[in-house]
Amino acid sequence: MRPLLFAVTTDLNYDQRMQRICGSLAVHGYAVLLIGREWPDSQPLSPKPYKQHRLRCVFKKGKLFYLEYNLKLFLYLIQQQAAVWCAIDLDTALPMWLRARLSGQPFVYDAHELFTEVPEVVGRPVTKRIWQLVEKFIVPRAALAYTVGPALAQWFVQQYGQPFAVVRNVSCLETAELPPTPTAAPTEGYILYQGVLNEGRGLEALLDAMPQVTARLIICGEGDLSVSLRERARKLGLLASGQVEFRGFVLPTELRQITRQASLGIMLLENRGMSYYYSLANKFFDYLHAGVPQLIVDFPEYRRLNDLYDVAEVVELTPDAIATAINRLLRDEPARYHQLASNCRRARLELNWQHEEQTLLALYATLLQPAPIPA
Repeated sequence: MRPLLFAVTTDLNYDQRMQRICGSLAVHGYAVLLIGREWPDSQPLSPKPYKQHRLRCVFKKGKLFYLEYNLKLFLYLIQQQAAVWCAIDLDTALPMWLRARLSGQPFVYDAHELFTEVPEVVGRPVTKRIWQLVEKFIVPRAALAYTVGPALAQWFVQQYGQPFAVVRNVSCLETAELPPTPTAAPTEGYILYQGVLNEGRGLEALLDAMPQVTARLIICGEGDLSVSLRERARKLGLLASGQVEFRGFVLPTELRQITRQASLGIMLLENRGMSYYYSLANKFFDYLHAGVPQLIVDFPEYRRLNDLYDVAEVVELTPDAIATAINRLLRDEPARYHQLASNCRRARLELNWQHEEQTLLALYATLLQPAPIPA
């Protein structure tokens, strides 16, 4: 059977959204091939219920990377047969659309973010204009389109006048028991940030807040700011004291354990473009599923869910405000911390991938039917 073929520019070992999407489709009878990117230090691919392939590039970022990756991706796609061709974000869209057009098969667009409004693009008018042209070409040609949250879906509908479905980045509900909810202030735990170390993630303000608190901070991830953030932490004395620890890239299975042992999660973004402002990041759900309260900014999607479930504290993105919120939850108000942690445990029973994947399966059923699953 010809597979559903997906393409991303990420290392497949760390892309939890694509692992969930491809895993669900594969388990429910679809043949799936996921194409990604191989870095010089990439670990061997983790076994999955679907096929995986990574492309190796000479260039690591910038225009030359996108040019090289898109060319290599198209040359690889020419050798493949598929029933559906799905591009993840604009940086894989052109070769995927062209391959779908050549075979006369459906092209699908999965917008993990509003690519034309990420901080790395917003501040570069020429670059932004190029990606806007790609978006205006690609989106109207998609047989099926979906994104990560209602706010982004509404934006796409307003811009292009065609349906945009929502498949949220929610975590899988695991059967393993969570640690007991603490009844006192969690003074022994640590603060956790998981995710990419890029512009607009509030990480500078977070580091500047750390001298005012006693808790440790663990940072899992890498990105464009990896070097500068480590240098900032060093100058603040946070590395020598051991108050801040950079763990680098962490595989999802290990990351889940680290998250479950945290006392507080960090989900802070700067308003550096509509992509962040309307985002609904997977880390919000990862903290929630681990029973871990978190700090969030007052952006629409996070505010809406927090109004419903009360799992986080909303803070302003300043070092003083962040430090005050951390100290209040981890030291001064154990009852409030306990309430948030308990709410996380209840919310995860509704906000989980087992529910969300039903939307995903219904969307792909409009394009083709899966193969029968053997008894």
